[in-house]
Amino acid sequence: MFDKIAGRALIPVGIVVTGFLVVCFVLLYAAIKNVVIRDSIGHANNLAGIVLKSTRYAMLKSDRELSANIVQNISQQKGVEHVRIFSKSGRVAFSSNPSEVNRLVNKQAEGCILCHAKKEPITSLGPMEKARTFKNSAGEQVLAITTPIYNDPECSNAACHFHPATQRVLGTLDIGLSQEATFASLSSIRGQMVVFSLLTLILTTTGVIALLKMIVLDPMRKLQEYTERCVSNSAISHPRNLPYELDRIAKSYYFIKNKLDQAQQEALKKGSDLQQPGH
Repeated sequence: MFDKIAGRALIPVGIVVTGFLVVCFVLLYAAIKNVVIRDSIGHANNLAGIVLKSTRYAMLKSDRELSANIVQNISQQKGVEHVRIFSKSGRVAFSSNPSEVNRLVNKQAEGCILCHAKKEPITSLGPMEKARTFKNSAGEQVLAITTPIYNDPECSNAACHFHPATQRVLGTLDIGLSQEATFASLSSIRGQMVVFSLLTLILTTTGVIALLKMIVLDPMRKLQEYTERCVSNSAISHPRNLPYELDRIAKSYYFIKNKLDQAQQEALKKGSDLQQPGH
């Protein structure tokens, strides 16, 4: 097969088309995955903002029971893995897991080190910087958002407030969301893209083969058959409906074949004349 034009033409085309589709698949899936993850982070940041706004009133009233109930209710929502509120010293004030309350968290731990890497902790983070991913004890991927709780004027002016107005950050909210649904969606998208890529590969390869067969291979087959028939029958005219280049080749072959036939006939005639008596 490789010693024929068909094999030499179709196999490289198949390799190029396959390589092109693989590269497009990888780049497109990476772009889709990036968008999905960014949307997940945006959703988690919005949920963190909702939690802060929901607990703000209870904190202004210094109502710990109400704050604890809000944290528990939010943690019971589908996809929420944990909700924790830390004091500035790193002690857990409220948590969806009651056993964590009053536990002191290591500030060098993941999720804390980003702000506490330097002597003076960072008090402002961008939406993407607040996010981190890890695996929980069950081996599930979790997207967590750590966002500071700022000392707004309405907080520092409250009657129950014991933090000075100069203290910018009162504590930290840490909320974790299960990534199971996100990765299931990505898996579904990946499967659909694989099927689409395979269909595109099959259709593209079939179309290219059909075009090559119609435009190149069939005319060349006609030219080959013509030259083979000319060996045994000089009266055969060259095939019609050939592409311009192949038509010129056929005409040139026909012209050369006629010249050779004429030269051969003349040579035979001269030879027969020489053999006659009197010459």
